[in-house]
Amino acid sequence: MKEIKYEAIGEVRSSFKEPEGTPIQPTSSGTEEGKIILGQKYKKGLKDLEGFSHLIILYHCHKAGEYSLQTKPFMEDEKHGVFSIRAPSRPNSIGLSVVKLDRIEDNILFIKNVDMLDSTPVIDIKPYVPQFDDRENVKIGWLEDNIEKLSETEDDGRFSG
Repeated sequence: MKEIKYEAIGEVRSSFKEPEGTPIQPTSSGTEEGKIILGQKYKKGLKDLEGFSHLIILYHCHKAGEYSLQTKPFMEDEKHGVFSIRAPSRPNSIGLSVVKLDRIEDNILFIKNVDMLDSTPVIDIKPYVPQFDDRENVKIGWLEDNIEKLSETEDDGRFSG
């Protein structure tokens, strides 16, 4: 396979220093606040972003451990294929979070619903647009029987490196 390299465009600042105890999804983080400090050379790319209420953040899960192609996710005791779960330990440890944008000051994005670790390298930022991103008639596979566990489930450190 072809190697692909990315450069981080910024870094997350959050109160979560270690994976253990971190919310496993932005919707379960409540109003947890954080920041994305964007590299100065990318500052002009923030033009017009303040008009969006939510952002899609793509990031590198820098504290993820080795992956397995089948593993137990946080809300289930059965093993599932890595591509049917959202665990940080995967062939390419890329994370995705939809966060609420509070405000932008200079090159700093103030965000809410943070589920990312402090110092997480940010790969990209995209505006969340419901007409692009919401879908009808969605099926959620094995999560159907476990989704009610989301609000009470935190990272227990099982995917840490």
